[in-house]
Amino acid sequence: MAVVEVLTSEVAVPAEETPAGAIWLSNLDLAARRGYTPTVYFFRSNGEPGFFAAEVVKESLARALVAFYPLAGRLGVDATTGRVQIDCNGEGAVFVTARSGRYALDDLMSEFAPCREMRDLFVPPTPPPNPPCPLLFVQVTRLRCGSVVLGQAMHHSACDARGAAHFFETWASIARGDAAAAPVPPCFDHGLLAARPERAVTYDHPEYMPEPEPVDAAAASEYASAIITMTKAQVAALRARCPGASTFRAVVALVWRCACRARSLPHDAETRLYSMIDMRARLDPPLPPGYFGNAVVRTSVSATAAEVVSSPVGHVARRALAATSQGGDYARSLVDYLEGVDAMNLPRSGISRAHLRAISWVGMSLYKADFGWGAPAFMGPALMYYSGFVYVMNAAGKDGDLALVLSLEPESMPEFRKVFAEELARLDVV
Repeated sequence: MAVVEVLTSEVAVPAEETPAGAIWLSNLDLAARRGYTPTVYFFRSNGEPGFFAAEVVKESLARALVAFYPLAGRLGVDATTGRVQIDCNGEGAVFVTARSGRYALDDLMSEFAPCREMRDLFVPPTPPPNPPCPLLFVQVTRLRCGSVVLGQAMHHSACDARGAAHFFETWASIARGDAAAAPVPPCFDHGLLAARPERAVTYDHPEYMPEPEPVDAAAASEYASAIITMTKAQVAALRARCPGASTFRAVVALVWRCACRARSLPHDAETRLYSMIDMRARLDPPLPPGYFGNAVVRTSVSATAAEVVSSPVGHVARRALAATSQGGDYARSLVDYLEGVDAMNLPRSGISRAHLRAISWVGMSLYKADFGWGAPAFMGPALMYYSGFVYVMNAAGKDGDLALVLSLEPESMPEFRKVFAEELARLDVV
């Protein structure tokens, strides 16, 4: 038997009639990575006969698609302007059921790391991410122990990670019969992030320009990935060394330093920390709480490898602050800048071997996706796009623990694990 056997593949359409027409996409939607974002949720069986019954999951998905009707549409193109948009036609999301005779949940959790193999096993295959294409693919895979992997791929033009978490929390509340607990309704007014009539680009935006030296996309796509947990005590000890820094900045500063050491970068080499900042609450006025779209912007800060490696981690955290402290005026400047470029064809091939891209999923409602049979035992990306990526997120079931999902060059990962463990050990003795 194959590792994962597909049983059914069909389309889940909205349970009720939904609004038709087109949804205009903002420059931040167009500038997002053009493709699907695959993630996985692991659910431990509770022994009930109806655990994660496919008909319940599919029926609740159909009801969730009523509120989140753009996800039942297709990526389209405005016939007049040629601008990419979402065509709300109610054609539905792809829904797949599968089973695995190989994996039990504990085996999978000990073996799992985001990679192409795991994505191919537990997330449905997706077409080229260009119009016309579906926006949501879902797969429910039952493991030999009765537990379930819920894999999904959502088109990044539709929304960012916070929007995806909003959708899954809503879907889960419907599935468990607790629709009243759903978060706020989604808002699809992407015009809230339209360019200003009088464009004013008041900042440089190097993150949206090609690197001076072209990135070898083939080499960058070869990576080793790992999931590393930091305990609540380790996080607290690290933050004590980084006064004034957020948890994300403190952790990223430590990862940045260890990555520079593991890569054996020359002391005078430039290393750049890229980040993605959610601007929902930073704009004036802020976006509605249920804003469903892309509201994140790329930022970065550079330093020499010597500064990152040799300075106290608190100093590196203060450098990281420069990549994570931009306000709403920065976002408005970026939107205006993107109005003057081809946002659909920005460089997206990866980053050079000296750099790091860090994304915060800390505080997102990733573990609120309880479909009626308990919270996920794990949630995370199914795939890393290239080497030099790190997600910082809450660990499952342990208040205050963090999970780092990391990709590095295969030759750098063993040394990173070593130096990162050494750094954590030093934190423990303070």
